[in-house]
Amino acid sequence: QVQLVESGGGLVQAGDSLRLSCAASGRTFSTYAMGWFRQAPGKEREFVAAISWIGRSTYYADSVKGRFTISRDNAKNTVYLQMNSLKPEDTAVYYCAAAEGKIVTTRLYEYDYWGQGTQVTVSS
Repeated sequence: QVQLVESGGGLVQAGDSLRLSCAASGRTFSTYAMGWFRQAPGKEREFVAAISWIGRSTYYADSVKGRFTISRDNAKNTVYLQMNSLKPEDTAVYYCAAAEGKIVTTRLYEYDYWGQGTQVTVSS
């Protein structure tokens, strides 16, 4: 089992950058596919980015491609989401998630463990 704790959210202006971090417990972090999802008020949780076990493969939602970068440091049991050129429509609670037994996945239902979320608010 793994526990996930996100940090780095906040209130920024359009065009600014933020870096989210997700610290994971457990000694098998490198065997989990990791992903970031977000949920805006009144909307369903949606996929943002995913990264494979050792970080060789990454996937992004079309809405963030070219602006967001997912990365991981298995030595630190941490996954990151660098968010640049933020837009008001990026406002949401961002969740880190871990998928056991998957090399990489973009499917929400394939993630087994979730963090508590961190709020990102982008003002115009």
